[in-house]
Amino acid sequence: SIPILIGITLITFFIMYAAPGSPTDSLDFNPTITAEARARLESLYGLDRPVHIQYFNWLRRLAVLDFGNSFRDGRPAMSKIAERLPATILLNILALGFSFILALIVGVFSALKKYSLAERILTVITFICFAVPSFWVALLLMIFFGLYLGWLPISGLVSFNFESMTFIQQAWDLSRHLILPVFVLSISSFAALSRYIGSGLLDELKADYIKTAYAKGLTKNKVVFKHAFKNSMLPLITILGLSLPGLVGGSFIIETIFSYPGMGRLGFEAIMTRDYPVIMGVSVIAAVLTLAGNIIADITYGLADPRVKYE
Repeated sequence: SIPILIGITLITFFIMYAAPGSPTDSLDFNPTITAEARARLESLYGLDRPVHIQYFNWLRRLAVLDFGNSFRDGRPAMSKIAERLPATILLNILALGFSFILALIVGVFSALKKYSLAERILTVITFICFAVPSFWVALLLMIFFGLYLGWLPISGLVSFNFESMTFIQQAWDLSRHLILPVFVLSISSFAALSRYIGSGLLDELKADYIKTAYAKGLTKNKVVFKHAFKNSMLPLITILGLSLPGLVGGSFIIETIFSYPGMGRLGFEAIMTRDYPVIMGVSVIAAVLTLAGNIIADITYGLADPRVKYE
């Protein structure tokens, strides 16, 4: 994971510098800024040095979790990320949990009711959820539930008067703000997971040991949920780990649309303003979360399947 993380930082750093624009471009709108002032600012940021020198200097600071100071307001990039990271983790955990529970219900039903009318309808709905762009769904839901019906808030994490509310009111207010972002972020993940669960369970139901279990006189519920379902869940553990990159990457778009105060929105704002320290900080944190998810999936797979041994 460490070489992969370094490779991610290397690619991200050089792509960032290869992109058009620089942090000093905003000075073009100020007619009083001279070429000497721009040069001094670039020297202050360290942008006048060769790119590979800038990268190695940044990598050396990364060892002590120092991403540098933001070009936008001078604050430490790590502090800005730390403020937004809990909101992003909360959003992604809720989205992953919701998509998994919904996919579990749909997948098991599809496997047990294969070729039925209800299963065909669910298949169509699943493929629609997989195909539609998340930002388009977000805009439609914001218009319908937020503007037309007025049931749900369409921006932010809490209301302006959140501090003056009681604990119950705060919990309800937070839940209402999370409903739309969590639902939109979990749509595509739910579609993929439900297909994996359904096909995996269907394959297990055709195995020989299932026929043996029926021959022993076990009930259908015991055969399906005690034997077939447990074995069909093993590949899903890996799929859950691999779904984290999509959630973390998708949160950049969803958080921006819903004005959600998370790490994804912070990264988008940093990209728009060429705030290099914040961009690299967000990229590293997102990469660490993704790698951690894959490592946890590998370890969990070994614990769930006694046949898998790690040396």
